[in-house]
Amino acid sequence: MPATEISNDRTEWSKVLTPQRGWLEIRWKELWDYRDLIGLLVRRDFIATYKQTVLGPIWFLLQPIFTTIIFTIVFGRIAKISTDAIPAPLFYLGGLVMWQYFADCLNKTSNTFANNAALFGKVYFPRLVVPVSVVITNLLTFTIQFTLFLGFLCFFMAKGAPVAPNFRIIVLPVLIVLMAALGLGAGCLVSALTTRYRDLSVAVSFGVQLWMYGSAVVYPLSNIAHEWRWLFVLNPMVPIIEAFRFAFLGAGVVEVWQLGIGAAMCFAILFAGIVTFNHVEKTFADTV
Repeated sequence: MPATEISNDRTEWSKVLTPQRGWLEIRWKELWDYRDLIGLLVRRDFIATYKQTVLGPIWFLLQPIFTTIIFTIVFGRIAKISTDAIPAPLFYLGGLVMWQYFADCLNKTSNTFANNAALFGKVYFPRLVVPVSVVITNLLTFTIQFTLFLGFLCFFMAKGAPVAPNFRIIVLPVLIVLMAALGLGAGCLVSALTTRYRDLSVAVSFGVQLWMYGSAVVYPLSNIAHEWRWLFVLNPMVPIIEAFRFAFLGAGVVEVWQLGIGAAMCFAILFAGIVTFNHVEKTFADTV
């Protein structure tokens, strides 16, 4: 009987999967390794959203325009809320463009586990890839709506409106990063909690609407009594929106310490959201 040959060759694996153990053990490098998957998800989400619609991406423009018209009539003409001498359509559109990016990031990442349970159960990839791809996809939408805002800005400037863009517009990338961090962190936190408490998915959509009215979207911070402004600044979106208006419209109440507090809260929520998301992804299949 021929002797059996035993090979001593060792197979070199391209990737070895090991369980995550600690709460703070987050594999950041894997996000970069799966960047192609992120790109595919971004393309899929952007196309799928309006693939079977008649107007397609034009909806990205119609939504803020119609909302701006309603806000102008209700809050500008009827309620007569001050807009710091800025034309009402421009004031509301600026706030809405910024708010919508954050709100979309939060709403669409808050159901990550529930909406992708079937996919997560079949193949391995870093689960954080999905909410990150959502944030990037929404950035494309933000770019389209921001271009619309610039068009309105140029129109009102040509008419001689009292708006004065200044060099502080260079802060826009920082504001986008802060909104992305806040939306991603809050969305990941809610997504992790909804694996056990499904009620949160309903509460989030309602809560985001209430949050908007506390975020200086339909009124300027200057309308708030000085002794109470610190309380509103605890909402990270308030200094972000005020800084945006101050940079592009020349009106707004924003100070460095306000942005500092807002940035600290954004990154604190981002850290808490990612850590909680990372912990829950190991056991979510037992509860979803």
